[in-house]
Amino acid sequence: MLPRVLFLLLLALNIGGACWIAFAPEETPAPVPASDPGVTPLVLLSELEANRGSGPAQAGAAESVSSLPASADERCVSVGPFQTQSDMRAMLGSLKPKVRRIQYRNEVATQSRGYWVYLAALKSREEALGVARNLSSRGVRDYYVVTAGEQLNTISLGLFRERANAERRKSEIAAMGFSPQLIERTEQLPVYWIDFSIASGKDLDWRALVANAAGLEERAIDCF
Repeated sequence: MLPRVLFLLLLALNIGGACWIAFAPEETPAPVPASDPGVTPLVLLSELEANRGSGPAQAGAAESVSSLPASADERCVSVGPFQTQSDMRAMLGSLKPKVRRIQYRNEVATQSRGYWVYLAALKSREEALGVARNLSSRGVRDYYVVTAGEQLNTISLGLFRERANAERRKSEIAAMGFSPQLIERTEQLPVYWIDFSIASGKDLDWRALVANAAGLEERAIDCF
């Protein structure tokens, strides 16, 4: 009896398994990612070329003001020299809303630092002191014997802001029988100019835009 029951049980299991295989729905395999997470996906060159025409156009770089071509109906001028950057920038800010184009630049200028009257260097300190005593005996008070540097043993007779005063001092010492020298002392310093363009036939009173226009001038220049 028991063998028959086992036979029937195995038969039932086989029939059930066959039915499940025959009628069960097929599983759709999970999609395999094109690349591992964090890895840039591969794009074919043909796909890249096809996508270029459909994307938004990129904006071009802004053109600098100074690179714009000059117009026939404008003229350009330069104003300066400004002695400091702060003065130049203050003027630049005032001019910008009133002109078509504007730029600034710097130059190196030779500026006077006054005039020096002196007696050329003597061979020794003793000789220089001897000449100094001679000057003192003649009533000359404003002098100085240089004791170091390139002008060693030179006798300075004064520094003057105005050339006329320096010439007067030189003549005074020369009348005593000495041979004084006069030179202008100079220094190389940066100065600043502002270039701008305005419509032809239009006048711009730039002097009204600056606190102190003394020493400033206007020059006509080629447009930039």
